[in-house]
Amino acid sequence: MMGLCTLLLLHLHLAVCISLPEPSNVSISSFNMEHILSFSPGPRTPTDAHFQVQFYSFSRTRRWKAVVGCEQLMAGQTCNLTDGLMDVFDQYMARVRAVRTNQTSNWTRSREFQPLADTVLGPPEFSVSGCGNCLILQIRDATRILFNHNPQLKDLDWKLEINVKRNRDGAEFKMEVPYKQKTVISYLQPGVEYCVFASFRSFINRSSISSELHCAFTSPPPPKHMLSLVLGLFGGFTLVAILVVARVFFRSKVSLELLRRHLSRLKSLICPA
Repeated sequence: MMGLCTLLLLHLHLAVCISLPEPSNVSISSFNMEHILSFSPGPRTPTDAHFQVQFYSFSRTRRWKAVVGCEQLMAGQTCNLTDGLMDVFDQYMARVRAVRTNQTSNWTRSREFQPLADTVLGPPEFSVSGCGNCLILQIRDATRILFNHNPQLKDLDWKLEINVKRNRDGAEFKMEVPYKQKTVISYLQPGVEYCVFASFRSFINRSSISSELHCAFTSPPPPKHMLSLVLGLFGGFTLVAILVVARVFFRSKVSLELLRRHLSRLKSLICPA
């Protein structure tokens, strides 16, 4: 009888403590090193249930740790894991469970997550200006904040992949340079408009979004009135050259005619008919 009561109590305990549906679709998405966990409540989860999130470090603590601020999540809310996953080279996993008074669900785990390799690098924010036969690409403060967020990010070998296109004929080329606040794109044609877009690269991460197109002249193009003046002068010089050539030709023709007449007269004097 005692054994039967123990089994009934154990069954009742399990029914009370583990009776909520477990969450599904647990995943971690990351953009510019900000890591967000999302999930879906299990089917028929009570509306008054809340959710708890924990994460696991494979190389540091090697234990599950609660995420601060994610102990009482409601359905539809997300959990920011950024402050917990500070080692960009570590491997992590997260898990979620539903909780209600005297009831819990089983934990549902995410796949393994590596912060630096699995994040998507957003587009760099920059301006472009001309410098004669070159362009200056200037990174803005908003982009530098990405690298200031975590000291480990500053020491990585970041690259900028830059695509340059000449608007006049569509000629383009690509270059990869070390990331720095100011980059000079040299050996361009003066007075010509170029358009530039860029993206971040690292030796671990190649997932990035390209920036919008930024266009600038290498040096100021000649004003329209100056162009008209140049064309006018060219036309004037051409007309003068034509007149000079015509005059020389006409004078040469007249001289030949006079010479012919003079020789004819001289012949008649020497050899009269």
